[in-house]
Amino acid sequence: MGSGADEDYAKKQKNHPHNNNKFKLKILLLVILTNLLTIYIFTGSFSSNLVDHHLSLPLWNSATMLNELNSTKMELLASRSIILELQQQLNSTNLLVQAMLIELTTRQHHHQETSQKLSLFDKFIRGDLSFGLTDEVRLAIGSHKLPLGYSPRSGSDEVITPVGAGCLKFQDELVQYMAYEVGGECPIDDVFAQRFMLKGCEPLPRRRCHPKSPVNYIEPTPFPESLWVKPPDASIIWDPYTCKSYDCLIDRKNAPGFFDCKDCFDLQGREKSRWLFDNGRLDYGIDQVLKMKPGGTIRIGLDIGGGSGTFAARMRERNVTIVTTSMNLDGPFNSFIASRGLISMHVSVSQRLPFFENTLDIVHSMHVLSNWIPDAMLEFTLYDIYRVLRPGGLFWLDHFFCLGSQLNETYVPMMDRVGFKKLRWNAGMKLDRGMQKNEWYFSALLEKPMN
Repeated sequence: MGSGADEDYAKKQKNHPHNNNKFKLKILLLVILTNLLTIYIFTGSFSSNLVDHHLSLPLWNSATMLNELNSTKMELLASRSIILELQQQLNSTNLLVQAMLIELTTRQHHHQETSQKLSLFDKFIRGDLSFGLTDEVRLAIGSHKLPLGYSPRSGSDEVITPVGAGCLKFQDELVQYMAYEVGGECPIDDVFAQRFMLKGCEPLPRRRCHPKSPVNYIEPTPFPESLWVKPPDASIIWDPYTCKSYDCLIDRKNAPGFFDCKDCFDLQGREKSRWLFDNGRLDYGIDQVLKMKPGGTIRIGLDIGGGSGTFAARMRERNVTIVTTSMNLDGPFNSFIASRGLISMHVSVSQRLPFFENTLDIVHSMHVLSNWIPDAMLEFTLYDIYRVLRPGGLFWLDHFFCLGSQLNETYVPMMDRVGFKKLRWNAGMKLDRGMQKNEWYFSALLEKPMN
């Protein structure tokens, strides 16, 4: 053992700050070397060559180590930036996925509600569910067993009452329309019922109630005087209409604002001269049209959207029977037509024409068939007109309204597709709102081919 002085010297040397610093530096270098070795091991170049080569550690000086450290630091910073960007993209993706899930859940819930409603309504129609007064709906549009069983004519043992498909789509309106006292007086719901028709519920269901009758009803004016006289007010139920008399309807032509067929109740005004004169342009005369066919071969026909029935009245004077379809748009058009001794039908332009094919001599329409009707729907209507006309029958398209761009691009090709033969065709610009509107009318006399 050494002396006490030697031991004291050894202790001082051990606790000297220089020795402690060297020791810490060694530890630090060892840690750095370990980290560098770890990074190197997990690099692509090392891992790709690990199978083929023995592990060999390069010897670095301090400058090389600093360069490697700086390079590693830059790579870490770049990686951190990429990670932050990926986190932002992930957050955006999560928000998008959440929005899609909410939308999907909402649609699924709506679909389940709709399916449940349809299922309930199907059961209701079949009679599996009972809803008090609304049982009248089931009776009106449901199926009924034939008393004598299976019928070979229909190929079934039951019959389903015809009703428009739109009726089933608007269930609340359907139940409201069928709410009445059986055997009693029908509610005065003409406006509601017509709006229901225009939604697609056509034909409307039948009802087991009586319409209100006019008070102090008067016998109609005898024919042919009835064609051109004002009917008595007592022939109409005025409750659904703004006007409460025929005088009010006649004076409406002088009132501001828009009314459907504004002046056509005034039989002594413009109606008195309609279709009497042919100007060789848009206005065709009835006599000139009838001369296009052998005398007496135009006998029966249809006027689509015929207003107050003046076209049918003019044809009646020439021994031609015309059925007029009209809607009661804030006026008793159908009642007015009937009071003139003419046949009226309360159907919209959307309904399949209630005539058998190849039966009518002439079909006429003024203003109603125009560009307000969707193209596909209009083409179905034109084909239906073609269907009911007999070979050689006439289709008089009177003042069809459209834009100039639609005339040759849409409607001329449509007429050609349907297959009508053109006997007359006249187009003219509608100028009352200015040329810049580029609004046009065209009138046409078309013929269904004989073969």
